[in-house]
Amino acid sequence: MKSSLHFLVAARQHEMAALEQLGKACALVVAMSGLVHALQKERGLSNMVLASGGAQGTELLAPQRLQVDAQMANVRDELDRLGPHPSGASGARLCNAIAYTLQGVAALPALRAQVQAGRLTPPACTDAFARLIAGCLAVVFEAADSANEPEISRMLVALFHLMQGKELAGQERACGTSAFASGQLQPPARAQWLHLIESQERCFEVFASLATASVLVLWQAHVAGDTDMAAVERMRRVAHTAAGCRLSRSGSADWFAACSHRLDALHGVETLVAQELQVLCLHKLQAQQQALAALQALPPGAEPAEAGAEGREGGMAFFEASAPPDAWSLDAVGAPALGRDILSLVQQQSQHLQTMQSQIHEAKTALHERKTLERAKGLLMAQHQLSESDAYQLLRQTAMNQNKRMLEVAEAVLAMAALVPAVPAANERR
Repeated sequence: MKSSLHFLVAARQHEMAALEQLGKACALVVAMSGLVHALQKERGLSNMVLASGGAQGTELLAPQRLQVDAQMANVRDELDRLGPHPSGASGARLCNAIAYTLQGVAALPALRAQVQAGRLTPPACTDAFARLIAGCLAVVFEAADSANEPEISRMLVALFHLMQGKELAGQERACGTSAFASGQLQPPARAQWLHLIESQERCFEVFASLATASVLVLWQAHVAGDTDMAAVERMRRVAHTAAGCRLSRSGSADWFAACSHRLDALHGVETLVAQELQVLCLHKLQAQQQALAALQALPPGAEPAEAGAEGREGGMAFFEASAPPDAWSLDAVGAPALGRDILSLVQQQSQHLQTMQSQIHEAKTALHERKTLERAKGLLMAQHQLSESDAYQLLRQTAMNQNKRMLEVAEAVLAMAALVPAVPAANERR
């Protein structure tokens, strides 16, 4: 019969295998960050070309497309290294997100041909690139959602919100580029622009609440001393206060440059988070390897006594043992003394798993709240033909009127939607 030590070793091996796979998923997330950054710049240049009728941005677009292709090659390399995927629903969702993104990448040449021929409007171009980038961000989301280690999960959730906020900033760059290049800011575009500003700030607030101390220092320096952000703010005011919504076409290049510098700075913060993420994955994996080696080194005499063997070590210890200390940490079990009994290790491993689940749940709360809000917003857009900004404003105003959190209102919208299909059926039966 296999001993409890055998299964303790098996538990460590499972955790180590999960960490190895999570490390590969994190490497994929890092590659996705680079691809998203390159796609965002291609989108902005494509909008400049389309809005100016080819007068601006054309000479920069071809080399930027090569940058996108190079970043996509990096993503494919990481996909090849990914290997076996997590089991269960999280693994299926991650694989679906990857498959969807690869379909978008395969369709990218057709989109580029439409831009080259001038057959797209700037809003249509923005939406097309946003769909592909959303697929990339879905991969990041599912990687964060499948993370089974609290610190890594927290960092992945922070990175997702930073990337989401940066994507909204990228959409703002595209929106403003189109407005300046065309020489006008129509009311619908103005409303969308304001919505993008508000939405990205919410993402950055969540990111800052989850970021590590070193990343937060860089982030605060970026927020406090970013001269490019000052230029962006100034041009925002110019665009939104222009008489008759008429804009100077010459402002397109300046706006694009200021926003591009800002996005490059945000990507610098992304890169630091990605580096910390990779170092953390390596540290956690090394700790698991040490813990596993220490368990495997335990002598046979460390096994608990057979059940019912009186007078031998073990006996009633299982029933009399006190609860494991709250201050238990992985490092405490990382190098157990050879004389430590297996029962205490089992208790500590159990406490470790419970603590992990609690911390992971806490880290993912913001992630799932965002998913719920997005689903509710999409439902309102589909059912009532609302724009994204109008759907968001409706959720927010309803929450204010009812003195509730937006999450509660979003959950109520989704719950009500589940009942809607039953109403026509009941009417038909009458």
